[in-house]
Amino acid sequence: MKKKDHLSISQLRNYHDELWHTPQGKAIREVVFGTNDGLISMIGFIAGLIGANASRIILVGSFTEMIAGAISMALGAYLSTKSQVDFFSHEIEREKREIKMVPEREREELIEIYRDYGFTEEEVQMIVNRITSSEEMWLKFMIKEELGLIEESFDNPVKNGLITGIAFVIGSIPPLLPFLITHLLDASPEKAFIPAIGLSILSLFLLGVGKARVVGQKVIKGGLEVLGLGLIASTLGFVIGRLLSLLL
Repeated sequence: MKKKDHLSISQLRNYHDELWHTPQGKAIREVVFGTNDGLISMIGFIAGLIGANASRIILVGSFTEMIAGAISMALGAYLSTKSQVDFFSHEIEREKREIKMVPEREREELIEIYRDYGFTEEEVQMIVNRITSSEEMWLKFMIKEELGLIEESFDNPVKNGLITGIAFVIGSIPPLLPFLITHLLDASPEKAFIPAIGLSILSLFLLGVGKARVVGQKVIKGGLEVLGLGLIASTLGFVIGRLLSLLL
């Protein structure tokens, strides 16, 4: 192997210390989800109001949408995460009971798992004997090998809810900011529409770029992917708002 292919001990340590190689790195899911939804929801909402010729209520309506959306997103993230954690906890408790009540069956499951890995019978017996020598170790192996669960799977419901809700609010700010400025300057809200779209487009693209950098994808592709979704949402919002205006 060429020298440049080797990593020093310090480089390996830094590599594993990077945020996205730790359980905390999974917060990128909530950040991107909340921010993206905040941006897209607000763009579509404002575009819908503009299309319906309802510019006078844009500011109030948008703040209402931001607050309601943030609460909904936070509660949704909390409940979904809590449901997942509750399910995992139930499965672990069931596995714990089975180890105590039917240890031979659980031992056979371990043997089958390591046979499938290709170990010889002698190696399988040695590994299984070592694992089953401690109930705590036994449970950890069954959780990982049989249930397919790892420690990072147990997210904090409150933390996920807060991250998602706050990210939604942050994502809602760029398209709303120009309308707030025109309101403070006592200018026509219609003048804020183009700047709002511009800020939203930039924010969506930067969000996609940030996501792509964290997950190791091409930044331009990541930016255009998120931007494309935002443009589709805002266009649909405008078209639906215009149709409702004509029909009603």
